[in-house]
Amino acid sequence: MKRAIPVVLLSIAGLVPVWLYQPSAQSSTVQATTPAPSTSSSSSGSSGTNVVTTTTVDTEKGPVQLQVTFSGTKITAVKMLQQPNHPQTTAAVPKLVAETLEAQSADIDTVSGATITSDAYKESLQAAIDDNAKAASASPSASASEASSQTVDGSALSTEKGPVQVQVTFSGTKITAVKMLQQPNHPQTTAAVPVLVADTLEAQSADIDTVSGATITSEAYKESLQAAIDARG
Repeated sequence: MKRAIPVVLLSIAGLVPVWLYQPSAQSSTVQATTPAPSTSSSSSGSSGTNVVTTTTVDTEKGPVQLQVTFSGTKITAVKMLQQPNHPQTTAAVPKLVAETLEAQSADIDTVSGATITSDAYKESLQAAIDDNAKAASASPSASASEASSQTVDGSALSTEKGPVQVQVTFSGTKITAVKMLQQPNHPQTTAAVPVLVADTLEAQSADIDTVSGATITSEAYKESLQAAIDARG
């Protein structure tokens, strides 16, 4: 009986690793990289609007991803879905968006102090433009919608900060683009305008929020916008 005890103990010791072993679930993350960002798009055939969401461009500062809205071939809005969490990027984005809406292309200046973000932005923007061009060539209704668009200038308003006037493009009753014909030469105004335009395209009216720090410009913008809406034929 005494000899049996060591044998039993050895048997138990041999089984302990088996009891303690339990397969663990493993997960892996695969990150695909491409030479240039590809895009996915969703279009609204009734209005000729095409919204293109780019793939994420990873930079050493952080990810950059855009959502670009087109009316035919015209860029009407640019929204940052992802951007580096950095003060220089935060200051650069409104400038990049404003220059894009003015240039209607990715041929815009790099913002000083935010070179990496600017380059990723332009790369992503160009991919969206290329994607939209392919979609437009495959959809003849887009050019017809663009041809039926109407552009109306809002009233010019004088404020203590400077003049404010908007130009609004409609496709039917839908607001497809807003351009600043006049605006105060002030950093807070420069930062506020892309926000006001984006809110207008989303709300499809002048019933939008005032941008903090740019109250005077915001109020004048909304008044000029409403005048354009009222003047639409």
